[in-house]
Amino acid sequence: MDELKSTLDSLSLEFDSAWKKLNLDEKLKEKSALETIISEPELWNNPARAKEKNSEFSRLSAEVEPWVLLKTQLSDISELIELGGEDLKEEISAQINALSNSLSNLKKSLRFTGEYDKNNAILRITAGVGGTEAMDWSSMLERMYLRFFEKENFKANLIERVPGEEAGIKTAVYEISGPNAYGALKSEHGVHRLVRLSPFNADNLRQTSFSLVEVLPVINSDTDVEINDKDLRIDVYHSGGHGGQSVNTTNSAVRITHLPTNTVVAIQNERSQLQNKEKAMEILRGKLAQMKLEQQAESIDKLRAGESAKWGQQIRNYVLQPYKLVKDTRTKHEETDADAVLDGNIMPFIDAFLEENL
Repeated sequence: MDELKSTLDSLSLEFDSAWKKLNLDEKLKEKSALETIISEPELWNNPARAKEKNSEFSRLSAEVEPWVLLKTQLSDISELIELGGEDLKEEISAQINALSNSLSNLKKSLRFTGEYDKNNAILRITAGVGGTEAMDWSSMLERMYLRFFEKENFKANLIERVPGEEAGIKTAVYEISGPNAYGALKSEHGVHRLVRLSPFNADNLRQTSFSLVEVLPVINSDTDVEINDKDLRIDVYHSGGHGGQSVNTTNSAVRITHLPTNTVVAIQNERSQLQNKEKAMEILRGKLAQMKLEQQAESIDKLRAGESAKWGQQIRNYVLQPYKLVKDTRTKHEETDADAVLDGNIMPFIDAFLEENL
């Protein structure tokens, strides 16, 4: 029994450390306060606020309740050990092993303690120089991510997609929702490079193509990222997107420029100017938040222009010729089954990035 008690003590110390790192005492107080708020009938006079508070409560509950359950189970096993008895030894050992596995799985949430890690994400894919080659490569990346989202039960909502003239895409923008969406996908932010035999070249020469993947946190609240109206220039113009003749002949498309950083967001996919403006502001807040993280700036006012994701920040190479290998330039993690990676098997790269950046 002494050996089992020692194992349990070690497990309890590991649990306590994780509990403190995740600030779960404060989150339990926050959950209790939210529970009081959503139980008030007056809240439902404002459906938007009610929806927001319910969403916050659900997110917090999903985060803290597994830890509370594990804490109870640790206490129960401790009492069981105190009872002693060799006849209980095998059962206690099995329960401790099960709790150890549960703690290992829960500790993965320690990888998502960044400021915006719990948020949904905006994924934007932009073809680099190289014409059709780069646009085809961008569509391959789009497919890779959509397959990944299916496997991981993330929801991908298309915001905007501009196809290439001959093949592929010039750009595609998706809003990704799911647990820790931004925290998981932030590893993909940067330039992705492809080396292959060109299907668009008559001589079948080896071709290198580049695509920029931007991953931005979804920030719905103006208070999280405060932007001064005087820092914005808002232009409206005719939409060239889908939606029929009425869309294409009205000024429904919106371009917003954040003047201090020269950050530009243009959206034309929605049917109204107001919807496009709201979506453009959401993406702009995400871009500025991402820049704030990259530059380690104290506030948006401290951001420097032109220092967001650059084409020089190459994060991953996908080599299909003369051999097959996908290698991350930051973590050095690599996979030889390039076809599987392009079919959505990118979790090993995400895990390697998160483990290195704990």
